[in-house]
Amino acid sequence: MEYVYAALLLHKLQKDINEDNLKAVVSASGADVNEAQVKSLVAALADVDIDEAVKAAPVAVAAATAPAVEEAAPEEPKEEEKKKDEGKDEEAAMEGLSSLFG
Repeated sequence: MEYVYAALLLHKLQKDINEDNLKAVVSASGADVNEAQVKSLVAALADVDIDEAVKAAPVAVAAATAPAVEEAAPEEPKEEEKKKDEGKDEEAAMEGLSSLFG
């Protein structure tokens, strides 16, 4: 998990997400650096738009307020089905990324 956090920190600071930068951030945090995980993460993030992935990620605070919104204005079932399908695709992508760090 520390590798993903390091990548997010580098992205936030507009630094390159490469092996050297990830190693530096992880080692500065006091964690041991696993070379294989660093290489895997850099390769996995090569074609990922991190801004879009962060926007698509579920947020606990937003999820907690969702029931109140549904009560106020119920959505049509067609929109719910679309959201469920989109959520499944995003979940599958996140599971694939998280499997790298078992």
